[in-house]
Amino acid sequence: MYATDTLIDDRELVLRLIDGDEEAFCELYAAYKNRLLYFALKFVKSREFAEDIFQDAFTVVWQTRRFINPEASFSSYLYTIVRNRILNQLRDMANEDQLKEQILSQAIDSTNETNNHVLLNDLKEIIARALEQLTPRQREVFKMSRELQMSHKEIAEALGVSVHTVQEHISLSLKVIRSYLTKYSSTSADVLLILLCLNL
Repeated sequence: MYATDTLIDDRELVLRLIDGDEEAFCELYAAYKNRLLYFALKFVKSREFAEDIFQDAFTVVWQTRRFINPEASFSSYLYTIVRNRILNQLRDMANEDQLKEQILSQAIDSTNETNNHVLLNDLKEIIARALEQLTPRQREVFKMSRELQMSHKEIAEALGVSVHTVQEHISLSLKVIRSYLTKYSSTSADVLLILLCLNL
């Protein structure tokens, strides 16, 4: 009986949401927040990542509200979005771990200080050129994330944009930077070292 009542309540809210009712959006947001955060936390093990995933999911819900089927289960639709975001996050984390392992396996002899100093300067130049490929806003968001170690939420609040917008800027920045490094660096080892310096 409870499940049926929930479906009916969801359907009424979804119909209002489709019409652009912000109050209905807020009610759905509040109703699913704890459940979805708990669900995401079981996989990503980070409250910050879980909150980013949840907020991103509801950003998608609002942006695509006109395409939501009110006759289908809103709960299933929402969990599918969150699940896909979780899978993307886990894939990114796995890629980062793999990248760092590759870099460590090709580590430069730390006793050779002169060579290391020259290499570091070269890397800084390449990094600077890679960052120049970004738009001013992408560069601003990227530096806030990597240099200032700000969370997506903190960046969004500082710039007055949505968390989704911040994630889009960072995602596009990574694609541009990786493309540049792959194209202009001399060896794959150099690319890996540069990516480590960028904390990608």
